[in-house]
Amino acid sequence: MISAQNWADAEQLWDFQQMHHEPRPCSVGIGLGSHDLGVADVAVELYQRGLVPLIVFTGATSRTTRERMPRGEAEHYRERALELGVPGEAVLVETNARNTGENIRFSRDLLADRRVDVSSVLLISKPYEERRAYATARKLWPEVEIISASAPMTLAEYVGSIGDPRLVLDMLVGAQQRLLVYPQQGFMISLDAPAHVTAAYERLRSDGFTSRLVPEL
Repeated sequence: MISAQNWADAEQLWDFQQMHHEPRPCSVGIGLGSHDLGVADVAVELYQRGLVPLIVFTGATSRTTRERMPRGEAEHYRERALELGVPGEAVLVETNARNTGENIRFSRDLLADRRVDVSSVLLISKPYEERRAYATARKLWPEVEIISASAPMTLAEYVGSIGDPRLVLDMLVGAQQRLLVYPQQGFMISLDAPAHVTAAYERLRSDGFTSRLVPEL
């Protein structure tokens, strides 16, 4: 059973995990691989709006994408972009990254190898991963400006697209925990959370939404 308080707390985390940046023209768009082809759709929309001249899709496979995306997350994203009309020369793929840090580092290195001058990045992710991706990119690529983007969805819409409310709440709690744990491990910069967000996270964790937590040192 998910209580009304649980849903209210999840809304707090959902809102906080998004950076609420206004998309603007950037040197490149980087789409972070996952099970969600919606990331590719957002990248295509930003390209078609003229906000980026080039898209990098980054991601190998994981246990959650191995069956759905056997050719790798980045390759499936690329195929989606081509289906939607993006020319092949406007899409690069990075097929080795298996976590957000590698997504950033390997994409940075690929662009350097291609001699692409990068001063700003539109960083495209799932909605609830915006803040973690932003904090990771700021740590690993501090010299460029990072603008976060994702599909404009409410929590209810996202739950409907996944079909598993408890899993979504678990993922939100896991995302919030990583903002606390990963800066201590050197994976990302630290971003302060308001007291009401921290309280919402602690209540959800106490209520057992813990399947997506990582070990804490």
